[in-house]
Amino acid sequence: MSYSEGTIYLAAILGLLGLWLFHQMQVRAGRIQAVDLFDRSLVRMYVYMVPDDSPICEVCAKAHGRMFLSSWTHRKGFSPLEGKCRGTVPCPGFLIGLYGGWLEARDIVAQLQQRSKKAALQLPHDELCKLVKGQWKRSVSADTDRVNVHLLEALCFEKSDRDTAIVGYRFVVDHAKEERHLPFIVPAYLRWIATLLRKGCDEEASRAIEQFDHRFPASQHDAFAPSASQRRVLEEQKCLLWERRSLKVSA
Repeated sequence: MSYSEGTIYLAAILGLLGLWLFHQMQVRAGRIQAVDLFDRSLVRMYVYMVPDDSPICEVCAKAHGRMFLSSWTHRKGFSPLEGKCRGTVPCPGFLIGLYGGWLEARDIVAQLQQRSKKAALQLPHDELCKLVKGQWKRSVSADTDRVNVHLLEALCFEKSDRDTAIVGYRFVVDHAKEERHLPFIVPAYLRWIATLLRKGCDEEASRAIEQFDHRFPASQHDAFAPSASQRRVLEEQKCLLWERRSLKVSA
């Protein structure tokens, strides 16, 4: 190899080293997201959420905001609750999986990995809201996490920002196609309709109910069909809508 060829190779190596150092600086500054090329998982952590407008038992309320590594949830007998639900009707709860490629989520994954196997991480509600307000759309996991982040966002902002919650639930029912998302569709419908009714959007709630009935006919009994208790919730929502319309007619 000639002297000139060696110089070219050395310059190429130094150039690659410079690019790597620049990449590391950008990652540390939070301007771009690091990618683990050997990580092929879709979910690295789970968060457990319960709505705060329904009667929730003490056991389920205490589990709100608990975070788990995906490896924990695969263990036999795993439950996000410390005990059994004490509700006369099972409390509504959502175990939402995330890859978490954005800065705030990566920090949580790192904390979970550093904790004792018996110690769960629990975020207060305002910290959960900050998590979903992070730059997840610009992260490497945006497409993977999109449906679940919208669900998490809707649950976080049902009371403080109903417009955001409505958009989030509607996104879930319209875009949940993968098998891992299918268990969320019926609960998201019910939360969406309930939020519309609270906001006074009766016509939109009526259309959502019609869409639900068309999508999940009474004859459907597969794994992701509405349960008997979920159908009772829908009937209660229909009755509320009918009562409102009756009052408007009689006024």
